[in-house]
Amino acid sequence: MRTFHFKFSWVVLALFVFINRADAQELNWSGYVRNYTGLLLKGNNEYAIIQNTFNLNIEQSRDRTGFKVNPYIYQYPNRDMEIGLREAYMDIYFDAFDLRIGKQQIIWGKADGVFITDIVSPKDLSEFLLRDFDEIRMGVTSIKANYYLGDNTFEFVLVPYFSSTQMPDRSSIWFPQMDFPVQPEFDYSKNEVPASLENSEIFVKYSAITSAIDFEIMGGYMWDDDPTMHIAKMVDQVTFQLTGLTVTPRHHRLGLAGGSFSTTLGGFVVRGEGAYYDGKYFNSADPALNDGTVKINYLHYLIGVDYTLWGIRLSSQFIQQTILDYDAYIDNYEYENTMTVLASKDYLRETLRFELFSYIGLNNSDALIRPKVTYDLADGFEVLLGANIFVGNSGRFGQYDNNDMVYTKIRYSF
Repeated sequence: MRTFHFKFSWVVLALFVFINRADAQELNWSGYVRNYTGLLLKGNNEYAIIQNTFNLNIEQSRDRTGFKVNPYIYQYPNRDMEIGLREAYMDIYFDAFDLRIGKQQIIWGKADGVFITDIVSPKDLSEFLLRDFDEIRMGVTSIKANYYLGDNTFEFVLVPYFSSTQMPDRSSIWFPQMDFPVQPEFDYSKNEVPASLENSEIFVKYSAITSAIDFEIMGGYMWDDDPTMHIAKMVDQVTFQLTGLTVTPRHHRLGLAGGSFSTTLGGFVVRGEGAYYDGKYFNSADPALNDGTVKINYLHYLIGVDYTLWGIRLSSQFIQQTILDYDAYIDNYEYENTMTVLASKDYLRETLRFELFSYIGLNNSDALIRPKVTYDLADGFEVLLGANIFVGNSGRFGQYDNNDMVYTKIRYSF
């Protein structure tokens, strides 16, 4: 496998060089080479990650057509090389209508670091939330049509093949903690969604830009990107003791409607975003349930404020998930509250940046604190030093308390 990846990577690189030289006046290409090294702060100070990245963008735009291809290579010293296409699409332009066909990242909503209405493109959570967001958000093969009417845009997206969230391997330090009374067996026989017209996903969005407010209204008929864990219990019929568990991950259909807005009030930028999810499955301890799940509706929304003070960009968001028709058997909180805080400032003619971004879980008093310093050493050459500090011992962020790390990213862009 390693030999195949090595040979294939050289074929890909040679092809890109040939294309660029053959039609240098027509193609625009850019990208970067990056080394990313992370060191755990606890235990034996093992490396959390050692990754070398090659990312390339090839684009062309003519009068009525265009295309973009974004291949990437992740090379690791201790596991197989990863080669993929983040985007590969074609554009067709009309007078008031655009059509984009192929693998593409689709970005909706106004939130920072949170996915509420930004749900068309699935997520790569193989490293939790630590990757750059253009790497967390995966490309999805789809047809996207935009119709423009003045300051109004009508957008339609058809996704013919469902792609789920990419979760960490079970051996990864980022595999989420699961609390089971006995060691379960996993049955993945129902984890796939067959490719068919009936199983396609459909999304629509209306957006407008006015002098007072920017806003979006969206809806979708989709599959839940995150599988529900259906749990079958095996009980001794004599002692009635639990003897085994079979966990079956399974994706379910969801209906979704929501929107977002952004406006300016004085020196503040106020942002809001919300969505109503119809038919979401949650795990439940209700003994009357055969598979440990309950189908119920919930809301996900936020309000955020951005402000600049003394050259420091400040931003904060309050996010809440509310389960409707809640009962005490459900594993999740009825109201799950999270905050984000961002502060950043540039120095030395914007060549040096200090930034602090934090997720704060209010239910479990846990947090992820992410300070970093970025310095543009030379034209196209950037050095970043940062840390990921997990606070707490439970909750979404506290479960990774042993994964505190420092890291560097050295990047050359071209």
